[in-house]
Amino acid sequence: MKVTKIDFQSELKKYFGFSKFKGLQKEAIESLVEKNNTFVVMPTGGGKSLIYQLPALVLEGTAIVVSPLIALMKNQVDALRGISTEHGIAHVLNSSLNKGEVAQVKSDIENGITKLLYVAPESLTKEEYIEFLQKQKISFVAIDEAHCISEWGHDFRPEYRNLKNIIHKIGDLSIIGLTATATEKVQEDILKNLGMSDANSFKESFNRPNLFYEVRPKTANVEKDIIRFVRNYEGKSGIIYCLSRKKVEEIAQVLQVNGIKAVPYHAGLDAKTRAKHQDMFLMEDIDVVVATIAFGMGIDKPDVRFVIHHDIPKSLESYYQETGRGGRDGGEGYCLALYAYKDIEKLEKFLSNKPIAEQEIGNALLQEVVAYAETSISRRKFLLHYFGEEFDEVNGDGADMDDNVRNPKTKTEAKDNVHKLLQVVERTKEEYRSKEIINTLIGKENALLISHKTHKQDYFGIGKDKDDKYWMALIRQVFVSNLLFKEIEQYGVLKLGPEGLDFIAHPKSFMMTEDHIYAEDDDSSIVTNAKGSGGITDEILMKMLKDLRKSVGKKLGVPPFVVFQDPSLEDMTLKYPIDIKELGSVHGVGDGKARKYGKPFVEMIAKYVEENDIVRPDDLIVKSTGINSGLKLYIIQNTDKKLPLIDIAKSKGLEMEELIKEMERIVYSGTKINIKHCIDDVLDEDQQEEIHDYFMEAENDKIQLALDEFDGEYDEEELRMMRIQFISEVAN
Repeated sequence: MKVTKIDFQSELKKYFGFSKFKGLQKEAIESLVEKNNTFVVMPTGGGKSLIYQLPALVLEGTAIVVSPLIALMKNQVDALRGISTEHGIAHVLNSSLNKGEVAQVKSDIENGITKLLYVAPESLTKEEYIEFLQKQKISFVAIDEAHCISEWGHDFRPEYRNLKNIIHKIGDLSIIGLTATATEKVQEDILKNLGMSDANSFKESFNRPNLFYEVRPKTANVEKDIIRFVRNYEGKSGIIYCLSRKKVEEIAQVLQVNGIKAVPYHAGLDAKTRAKHQDMFLMEDIDVVVATIAFGMGIDKPDVRFVIHHDIPKSLESYYQETGRGGRDGGEGYCLALYAYKDIEKLEKFLSNKPIAEQEIGNALLQEVVAYAETSISRRKFLLHYFGEEFDEVNGDGADMDDNVRNPKTKTEAKDNVHKLLQVVERTKEEYRSKEIINTLIGKENALLISHKTHKQDYFGIGKDKDDKYWMALIRQVFVSNLLFKEIEQYGVLKLGPEGLDFIAHPKSFMMTEDHIYAEDDDSSIVTNAKGSGGITDEILMKMLKDLRKSVGKKLGVPPFVVFQDPSLEDMTLKYPIDIKELGSVHGVGDGKARKYGKPFVEMIAKYVEENDIVRPDDLIVKSTGINSGLKLYIIQNTDKKLPLIDIAKSKGLEMEELIKEMERIVYSGTKINIKHCIDDVLDEDQQEEIHDYFMEAENDKIQLALDEFDGEYDEEELRMMRIQFISEVAN
C-alpha cells in the first residue's frame, strides 16, 4: 500500500466523525506517515492524540504509544474501542495486567488486530516485551507528554531518559514526540534526549480562545464564593485545584454538605480510591473533583466547564496546563484563580529551605505568577507572551475573554508615592522586608525599627496619609514593574534594581491599578456566558440526551463522553436527527459511532419532537461541615481535666493545627472550653491581658490583623489559643 495515497480526510470522518482537521494536525500526520521523526507542541485540548491515533489506525502494523499514567492510557483505550467493532483495536501493556491479559494483548498484536499499544516507560524496559516487539510489525513510536523527559519540564520522569536506547533496540522506527509545554528550554531537551534533532517540528498557537480567564482576590468567605460559583454550573463538570491535601479534603467536604456532588483526589488516597473517584468523574456520577496537581495530567474529559484554583500555582506553566483541562471540546471553559499575596509568601517561605539554585528558579517562576495575577493588561496576552507568542489584544481570537479586558481596573497616578517608597528602601540601606518598609512609611514603631533608630529619621511617617494595605498593594505592583526585587539569600528583603535607582533620579508616571471589589452577594460578578459555548436551542432535550448518554455509558462500562461528546449532543438539539443516516451528519459522529450508539438517541429525539417542559435550581445556603460529636466531647472532657493539648492531639492522631481548628469550631458553635492551663505555660499574665484587651477592642477577630498589630511579638498558635479562650469566656 502506498502511504501517499491515503485520503486522510475521509479516514478522519470515518473514524472520528470530523469533516476537517484542526490547526497543524494534517501536516504533522503527513510528516509521520512519510517516516520522518516528528515533534508536536500543541496546547491541551488542541487534538494532539489524534495526530498519532489516525495514522496508527490506517497504517499497517501496531503503533507503540509511551504514556506516563495508567489512567491516561485507560481513557484513550476506552475512547478508541468506542469507534471500532474490534475490542482489541487498542490495548494497554503495564503492571496492572495479569498473565492471561498479557497473553491476550500479545495474541491480538500478532494477529494484526491491535493498532495502538499503550505502554508505560517502565514496561518497555522488560526484556520479554522488547524481544516480543522486535518480532512484530511496528508502524512507529509515539511519546506522549514528552516534557516528562526533561529535567526542566514540570512533570519530570527519570525513566523517560532511557527511551531512545529502548526504541533503538526494538528497531529502526520513526518517533513522534508530543507535548503541551512550550518553553524553549524544554523543547531543546526533548529533541536532544530522544536523539531526533532532525525532527520536523509543528508548533501550534497556545491561544485557547474559548477559555475565559479571571483572577479574584481570595476573601475570608472563600468557601462560600466557590459554592456560589459552582452552583451556577449545576450538572456540569469542574475541577478545583488546591495546593495541600488537607485543603482538598476540607473543600470537598463543604461542597458535599451543600448538595454539590464532589469528591477529593490527592496522592495521599490509596490507588483504589483515586481510581474510583476518577471514574466517578469520567462517568458523571459526580460533577466536581477537588484535587491537588496529582489529578488531571492527561485526563481526557472534554467537557470540563470550569477550573478553579483555590491556591495560585507555583508556576505559569502549571497554571496553563491545569486551566487547559477546561473546555477541551471547544465549548465553554471558565478559569477562575483565587489570589491572596500571603499564599505567595507561604510558597516563598517554603522555597527558602531549598538549595540556592532551586530557590532562584522557584522564585523567578513565582514572580511570573504574581505578575500574571496582578497585571491589568489582557491576561491572554500576558500568558501567551510567557510562552514566546505575541497576541493582538484588540483583534485576536478570544480577545475579550478575560476579566481585565471586560472590566478594566481603575488606575490612579502614584508617581509621588512610588518615589517615597523607593527612597525609604534606599535610605534604610536595603535591609528591611516589606512589613518594616510599610511601618516606616506609615510611622508605626516596633522593636526592630527602634533598634535601628529608624523612628528618629526625617522620612519616618512620610506616607501616613495612606494605610498599610495601600502600601502593600503598591509594593507588589512596583515589584512586578522590576523597580524592586527580593534578595534570594536574605528571604524577603527588598532591594533596588537598576530601574528603581533610575526612577529615584528621574521619577515618571506610574499608574497604580485598584483591585475590583466583589460584593459578598454580588452574583452578577459571576460571569457564566463566556463565549464558545455551543448555541443550545433546546435545553430540555440536551438534559435528556445527557441522561441517556450517561445510562448508555454505564451499561457499556465506558465514560459518557466516549458515547458522544457535548458538541455532538448540542448539534443534535439543533438538527433533531430521527434516523441513523441523519445522525451521521451530526458534528463528531462518524458512521461507525452512529451505528454503534445511535439507536436509542434517534428514538428519543423522534419521540421528543412533539413534547416540552421546564425546571430551575434553588438559592444559595452555605452549610458548614459540622464536627464529629464524639471528638467534640473528647476535647471538652480532656481540656476540663487540664490535659496538655499536645497529648489530646496525639491521642486522636491530630496535628496541633487540626486540634486548634476543632477547638475553634467548638467555641464558635457556642460551647465553652477552658484551655487557660495550656496558655499559662506559654504566656504570662501581662501578655494574656494584652492580647485579651486587643480582642476586646478589635473590629474583628482575624488572626492576620492580630499578627500585624503585635508585629512578631506573638506567634499564630499563641494568638489562636488566646482567641479560643477569649471567645469561650466572652461570647459563650
